[in-house]
Amino acid sequence: MQRRQAKIVEQVQALGYVSIEDLARDFKVTPQTIRRDINLLSKEGRVRRYHGGAGLATSVENIGYSARQILCHGEKRAIAANVAKRIPSRASLFINIGTTTEEVARELLKKEGLRVITNNLNVAVTLSRNPELEIYMAGGIVRHRDRGITGHATLEFIRQFRTDFSIIGISGIGSNGDLLDFDYREVQVTKAIIQNSAKVLLVADHTKFGREAMVRLGHVSDIDELFTDIQPPEAMVAILKEHGVKVHI
Repeated sequence: MQRRQAKIVEQVQALGYVSIEDLARDFKVTPQTIRRDINLLSKEGRVRRYHGGAGLATSVENIGYSARQILCHGEKRAIAANVAKRIPSRASLFINIGTTTEEVARELLKKEGLRVITNNLNVAVTLSRNPELEIYMAGGIVRHRDRGITGHATLEFIRQFRTDFSIIGISGIGSNGDLLDFDYREVQVTKAIIQNSAKVLLVADHTKFGREAMVRLGHVSDIDELFTDIQPPEAMVAILKEHGVKVHI
C-alpha cells in the first residue's frame, strides 16, 4: 500500500492533478481504495484532496501551463462548446488568462462580428484567424510561462471598455464560494474585467471545486453563470442557488 501511495504522490507532482478513475485503472484497484489512499495522503499533507481526484498540496504555486493544457482537456472542450452557444454573433466580450478560456476562443472562431478584448496572447492569436472578428490586445507585462499579460498598463487598458459579456477562468473555488487564484496582478485585471461586464460567465471544470489558492479574486456571487462539466458538490450548489448563479453542465 505504501508503495502505491508513493506512486500516487509522484503522479500528482508530475501532472499537478490526477483523477480517482485514472489512478484506479493504473493501479488495478477499486476507486474506493484510491479514495482511502488520497484521504490518508491528504491528512499527511502530501497531496490535496479534490472532488474526483488529488492535486498539489501547495496553495501558493499553480500547476505548470503545459500540464494544465492536458489536464481535463476533453472536459474543457465540452465546456467551451457550451459557452460558445451562449454568445451571440456581434457581441462584445472580455476573455482572460487560462487554458479553459483558450478552448473557448477556439469555439468562438465560428462566430461573426465579435469584438473581443483580451489579456491572453494565445486567445488573440487563435481568434485572429477569423477576419470577421475584431481583437483588442491589452498591453502590459507578458508572462513567459503562458503568454498572459498583467500589470498596471493592462488594468488601465481594460478599464476603457464596457462589454456585453466576460468569459473568465479561475484556479480554484473555495468551499465557501470564494474565487481564488495564484497571481495578485492577474487577479486585479480579472476584477476589472468583472466590473466592466454586463454578464460574467465563469468557466471551471470539476477539479476547481474545493481547490485552494493564495489570492482571493471575489465570490461566486460576483458571477452570473457558471459553465462546468459535472454537478458541483451539494454545498456549492446551495451557495450558487442562494446567489442566483445559473449553472450550465
